[in-house]
Amino acid sequence: MYWRRFSLAVVSGFVGYGAWYTYNGDGTLIKEANPISSAQKAPGFATSTIYPTPIGPEETLDARKAVIIGTDGLYTDTIEGPISKDTDDSGRKVLEMLTPDQATSKLRRNEESYFIGRGKGVLRYDVVQIPSNDPIEDDHSEKIIETDDAIGAAPNSASDWMFWGVFDGHSGWTTSAKLRQVLINYVARELNSTYQASPNPSTEAIETAMKTGFTRLDNEIVHESAQKVMKGNSKLVAAELLAPALSGSCALLSFYDTNTGLLRVACTGDSRAILGRRSDSGKWAATALSTDQTGSNQDEEARMRKLHPGEDHVIRNGRVLGGLEPTRAFGDATYKWTRQVSERLKESFFGRTPSNLLKTPPYVTAEPVVTTTKIQPERGDFVVMATDGLWEMLSNEEVVGLVGQWIDKHSSDSNGNSASSWTKMFTASQKGLPVEASKENGNSGQKAPIRQRQWGVKENDRFVVEDKNVATHLVRNALGGKDKDMVCALLSLPAPYSRRYRDDLTVEVIFFGNGPKSGDIIVNKEASASANIKPKL
Repeated sequence: MYWRRFSLAVVSGFVGYGAWYTYNGDGTLIKEANPISSAQKAPGFATSTIYPTPIGPEETLDARKAVIIGTDGLYTDTIEGPISKDTDDSGRKVLEMLTPDQATSKLRRNEESYFIGRGKGVLRYDVVQIPSNDPIEDDHSEKIIETDDAIGAAPNSASDWMFWGVFDGHSGWTTSAKLRQVLINYVARELNSTYQASPNPSTEAIETAMKTGFTRLDNEIVHESAQKVMKGNSKLVAAELLAPALSGSCALLSFYDTNTGLLRVACTGDSRAILGRRSDSGKWAATALSTDQTGSNQDEEARMRKLHPGEDHVIRNGRVLGGLEPTRAFGDATYKWTRQVSERLKESFFGRTPSNLLKTPPYVTAEPVVTTTKIQPERGDFVVMATDGLWEMLSNEEVVGLVGQWIDKHSSDSNGNSASSWTKMFTASQKGLPVEASKENGNSGQKAPIRQRQWGVKENDRFVVEDKNVATHLVRNALGGKDKDMVCALLSLPAPYSRRYRDDLTVEVIFFGNGPKSGDIIVNKEASASANIKPKL
């Protein structure tokens, strides 16, 4: 759990000047020409170097790595230091680039890992967050609800309902924070009513309950808040109630019923869930449990055009009314309110001007698409849930293969204690990523990773296994893996520069398996940033 603070900020879209970041070191420079490349100082570059103490004639200056953020790309160079200030006529700034150790510390700052000793098919889950926006707009939540004998298919056997959620906020963090606080409760309430009505509800009934939980919460966020504000006359109350409506968030929620072994994944927006399962070949197979819901998804575009006939620009340039990329989201009220409501709220309180193309709202819905999958704990199933920042960098197969690579590494390193013996069920070791090739035909609706091309990353031999937390392992490899310069450079970039090269990242990995039943949920200290954290399930 962490606290956020309110802040006022003026944010520009693109920065008109560059910035330099340096660290001591002698590693290999990035050689790719576009966009991260070995840089030459621009003509007319003038340095203003300040030393804390005079440099004697016998003393030498350490070489320091630099990352240069220019309007045309990201570059690296080596500068003789120490440097505390460096500017040119364009206003470039020089700061020390993170060292590899500092980059690792930043990667692991928000990592958490837990062993689930419930003996009901879930062994462990790992989670990590890396901000790009300031403050981070992503969020996540987890919860176990122990049901009584009256709920569930099997008599005299209480079931665990396990929930994991990742929430990708945009235009602010308030909507994703709201989802962290209450979405699981809304869905659990609907599920409880469904199971009370029938001890063995159909798949359709359960999926409908999850959809109802999503849409009821969004109605409260968007429409009930507007009604309350318009009945009152307090700008302070309006600011509090309307903040989650004016910003927005995607939501990805997984619900695992331990009695049935069924995993339901509800997706609103473009976060993604992937199942990894060991195949007969010994490699892992990647199966998508959700589809990215954006204006570039042909099915979503067809749905939108059917709902809004005659509106040629309902999807323009892959975005709703040319503005919002996800076609389903919580909040984003200016795509859901009538023009009259938007203008009244803006005039009396505050708000955003609706699009000139807005004719027949709502254009965006929070109703999720729900999938149902039978989990096979004996096959070592795992699920990766992540906001779209990860999928911009890695494909489904790369993510599953990286988890498989991590399992192979930690299975061979297992020393048999309670904190690592869970890996014994995962066997096999091989070179390269142990994953089967994709069978997709290119029309799956999933966005392809774009960042590796943007960064000029080499395809071969780029992955490493250095982290105890598998979610952190995924993020490290998404940011460059074996290329330490790349990892350090990307983690050195502060907001808002960083947003041009990477998004906020929230990654959660759940391991299924038939483990011991102690009833305890234990913090995995070697894969968690702080030993003082408490399990939130």
